[in-house]
Amino acid sequence: MKRDERPWTPAALAGLLRDPQQLAALDLPSWDMLIRLARRANVLGLLATTAERLPADALPPCCRPHIAAGRALAARQARAVRWEIECLRKALDTIGVPLVLLKGAAYLAADLPFARGRFFSDVDILVPRSRIDEVEAALMRHGWATTHHDAYDQRYYRQWMHELPPMRHMRRGTVVDVHHRILPLTARFDPDPVTMLEQAVPVPGLDGVFVLSPADMLLHSATHLYHEGELPHGFRDLLDLDGLFRHFGANDPDFLATLHTRADTLHLQAPLAFALHQCARLLETPGVSMNVGRTKAVADALYDHALRPLHPVLDSPGSGFARWLLYVRAHWLRMPPHLLAWHLGHKLVRRQGQESG
Repeated sequence: MKRDERPWTPAALAGLLRDPQQLAALDLPSWDMLIRLARRANVLGLLATTAERLPADALPPCCRPHIAAGRALAARQARAVRWEIECLRKALDTIGVPLVLLKGAAYLAADLPFARGRFFSDVDILVPRSRIDEVEAALMRHGWATTHHDAYDQRYYRQWMHELPPMRHMRRGTVVDVHHRILPLTARFDPDPVTMLEQAVPVPGLDGVFVLSPADMLLHSATHLYHEGELPHGFRDLLDLDGLFRHFGANDPDFLATLHTRADTLHLQAPLAFALHQCARLLETPGVSMNVGRTKAVADALYDHALRPLHPVLDSPGSGFARWLLYVRAHWLRMPPHLLAWHLGHKLVRRQGQESG
């Protein structure tokens, strides 16, 4: 087998995940590397969904078990998430709180094209902060229990963050993240969660289940990626943004204008600019433009390491340092300096204690 010398850029990978004709042209070394990268990026299900559109004899026999595994796992996770959505709906219905889904669960419930084959790690929901105690109690009555039992972690989530500590179902092991806003209370940006809940739209065929409006859905995805410091799924999250731009842009010619207006209202201009720039630069998303500048060039150099599959073959000597800088930057955006110093100091002391123990 000859050595694969294909340039594995984010745009090239995204094209292979979308276009079966590009898959059909791959040789065996390229298939081998593609499957490795898809596994590491948590997008093997997306690859399997596209590979299903190939003629039966176009997929090399040695690749078929991997594609079948990706297809089976994606289908299993989709069933599990749909069941979890129904269980959450029933739990919240007991206290009269609508179920508003975020991120991957929302994409699945709304049947967005790019979510077919997507893998999931948890279910994210948005509830009114004034009802957060009732929501937590209702979920506990229906089998979910809090995690992160350390006293500092509990205080960190409940006093400073935008969500409860993750809740895990005691029987199924599934995890739900209960948000009362989309950014921490200490963050520099302050989007109003009330207006996002007010503009949530019902999911056809799922009574009592809602998702954010198209503009808010994309802005939340952009905000999440812009503020994320640990990016093991950065490439997948970038694909989500690309899919949202493509889907809603194709169905609404005024979608970009609506996005900018909504970003102004929610004070999320910076995350939107980031999403537009990175999607245009890395994925060549149609209809969006790339901004240039010295500051963006520095950020781009860092994100070149973070917004691609985290695989040794794609890493360079500076990759680890670049990701560390983005980790610090994310905390800087989420916390004021004194709180950031205290938090990072506490994590360092605890990590050293765990290593010495």
